[in-house]
Parts: sequence; C-alpha cells; structure tokens
Amino acid sequence: MAAPSGRSSGGGAGWWAALLLAAVALRLAEAVSEPTTVAFDVRPGGVQHSFSQNAGPGDKFTCTFTYASQGGTNEQWQMSLGTSEDHQHLTCTIWRPQGKSYLYFTQFQAEVRGAEIEYAMAYSKAAFERENDVPLKSEEFQVTRTTVAHRPGAFKAELSKLVIVAKATHSEL
Repeated sequence: MAAPSGRSSGGGAGWWAALLLAAVALRLAEAVSEPTTVAFDVRPGGVQHSFSQNAGPGDKFTCTFTYASQGGTNEQWQMSLGTSEDHQHLTCTIWRPQGKSYLYFTQFQAEVRGAEIEYAMAYSKAAFERENDVPLKSEEFQVTRTTVAHRPGAFKAELSKLVIVAKATHSEL
C-alpha cells in the first residue's frame, strides 16, 4: 500500500496533519488548569464578611477573603482560583472587575490553606479599560506564609484587587 500522496480527493496528508493538530490541542487542553472564577458581593456596613473557594484535586487548596467595609451599596467582585498542571502551585486573584472600588475598607485579609505564599500583591485600583493596576504601598499591607492583610494604622482603606501565588505544602506521612 502506498503512503498518502496528498493529491487524492480524500485529503490524505491534510487529514493526517489535522489529526496531529487535534491531538496536540487536546493534550494542551489537558495540561493547563483553567481557573475557576466566581462572582460574589462585597457588602458595606462595617461588619466582617468572608468568601471562600476551593481548588485542586480533592479541594486541596482554599482561598478565603475576609473584609469589612463602609460606603454606598454592594459591589460585585470576583475570585479566580487556578492550579498548575502538577497541582503544586495555586493562584488566587480577588478583584473588582469594574476597576476601582468605591467602598472604604476598614480591614482585609486573604488566606490560603494547603499552600504557602510565594508572591502576593494588593492594589488600590484594578486594571480596567485603558487604566493599569495601581499597587498599594508596601507599608499598607503585610504578607505572611499564608496571608496577605491590611497593616493597621498604615492601610489607606482603598482596595480593588489582591493577587496571591502559593506553593503546595508537603504533608509528611
């Protein structure tokens, strides 16, 4: 039997190329963990509220956003969680999609469970349309192994986005 020449009306080589591309695309889709994004309301009133989401196999990771704020009405925010292909890294992003929040935050804390923070940043303004993210000054927030939180007395009450990258903690058997 002859090898496909590419000239037949059945598509021979083109069919094999399409099959190869489909196989590569399928493999790439399996390799990347798509983040899960969930909307939630940030509610003013000065009372402490929390919102949590789990990610990873067996809900290995948890990201919790705890805050208290004052101001007008509820704002819709989002939390996105994603894991690396090997489930050794977690990203947790909490933000207001419309950019700047108009609420006055009296406190905030984002905590990860099942991982230790390798990078964290807090922003007073989230990127929106032609605007860029505006980070808080480093003295306004603090980062520990598992939390990023306001620094009492230094935080200027503006928050619109938090980003955390964390590495899985290893539990001994």
